[in-house]
Amino acid sequence: MILPVTAYGHPVLKKVGEEIDKDYPNLDKLISDMWDTMYKTEGVGLAAPQINLSIRLFVIDATPYEEEIPEVENKKKIFINAKIVEEEGDEWFFQEGCLSVPKINEDVSRKSRVHIQYYDENWEFHDEWYDGIFARIIQHEYDHTQGIVFVDRLSAMKRTLLKRKLTDIIKGKVDVDYKMIFLKNKKGKK
Repeated sequence: MILPVTAYGHPVLKKVGEEIDKDYPNLDKLISDMWDTMYKTEGVGLAAPQINLSIRLFVIDATPYEEEIPEVENKKKIFINAKIVEEEGDEWFFQEGCLSVPKINEDVSRKSRVHIQYYDENWEFHDEWYDGIFARIIQHEYDHTQGIVFVDRLSAMKRTLLKRKLTDIIKGKVDVDYKMIFLKNKKGKK
């Protein structure tokens, strides 16, 4: 099932997600719906806060970057209760976008390597290092579980230049091919 994506400005995107356990209700269905939603919206990752759930869960399929990351054997992964232990390497800029912040793409600086611990969908524990594009996608989706959206990582001047576009997203004045959940205004309208 395709789920609506939570739009920039919604308070769930600012919350630190809660850890879950293997008894989380309908977890298999939720993960399946997250895959469906991510593919429908043409994303390479989707975090639970982006579908209005403040939990520590995200999915990634970096297959579109296959030529750039041949060293990653399985480019499709599920991360539950992830914790970034360390980020290292040179900082590098790469243009990022986000389903919750549609129509905005900006260069974001991130470290090139990430050490992450997480559980997969079978509740097997993983302690792994990733590099390059895959590390960047992990950092972007992990940020969502920490209450951080990629525009929070931009300079104050850049955010000021984007203020009108961001305000339009908050108000629901954005045209996308998928359903979104917008912050309700004071009169209760979406």
